[in-house]
Amino acid sequence: MKNSYFLLHLAVFLAGFTGVFGKLITLNEGLLTFYRVLFSAILLFAITRFLKFGNKINNTEKKSIGKIGILITIHWIFFYASIKYSNISIGVICYCLTSFFTAVFKPIIQKSKFKFTELLLSALTLAGISLIFHFDTSYQLGIILGVISSAFAALYTIYNERLVQFYDSKLINYYQMIYGSIFLIFLMPLYLYFFPVETIFPSLSDTIYLIFLSLFCTVGLYILFAEVLKKIPAFTVNLTFNLEPIYAIVVAFLFFNESKSVNSSFYIGMLFIISSVALQTYASSRIKSKS
Repeated sequence: MKNSYFLLHLAVFLAGFTGVFGKLITLNEGLLTFYRVLFSAILLFAITRFLKFGNKINNTEKKSIGKIGILITIHWIFFYASIKYSNISIGVICYCLTSFFTAVFKPIIQKSKFKFTELLLSALTLAGISLIFHFDTSYQLGIILGVISSAFAALYTIYNERLVQFYDSKLINYYQMIYGSIFLIFLMPLYLYFFPVETIFPSLSDTIYLIFLSLFCTVGLYILFAEVLKKIPAFTVNLTFNLEPIYAIVVAFLFFNESKSVNSSFYIGMLFIISSVALQTYASSRIKSKS
């Protein structure tokens, strides 16, 4: 169990750089996501062939796995749009709402009872976000896009939690990235019609950033993510990912000059978010130890 929590926090650390790459890469959110899933699919193809994974998944199962990959693809589009239309801090803080949406969506999807503890801890996260940004309306569009992004991230986690119990995490991510690439191939003409760009090809620096983003923050991150879901509930995983903004905001403050007004409200808000993670992690570990 301790190893699972170590892997979870390693995944959170890697996730902290996702928003940073989103800021560094000059492509718009649609193209950035397309190249991310495409490069990740290529890397996973090489990994699965090199490690000689036995492919016992039939076409129906591949489609079921792949369709869930479309959820994470849509999440990334809105996540990077949130960063592009605001900044890294806004994008990653809005991602904290994933635990709130998980607490709401999961009982509805699985037709189970709502858990008061999960809703309470999610409310603690919401309070932290509110304190950090003081209900700031200057980045209204970025915040709206970030909220939509977190809703799709929650759906992805809930459905992916089922898959990891039956399939290898590398194969799951492989087919999800393939279907994400196919989805965006059909979507891009329409997307670029409404959001035209001068070039659809990444520059040399963008290509390097995309390779690092795909290798470490996608393939590595989501393999860890899938492995962790085998031992730790989806709500706890999503809640722990609320620590991602701490890494991302520190980098944003240091290298992107986003250190605006870090006052007492900022620290209190972060304390709320960290507290919600610590409390849920403690509760989850006690439940596991008793079972």
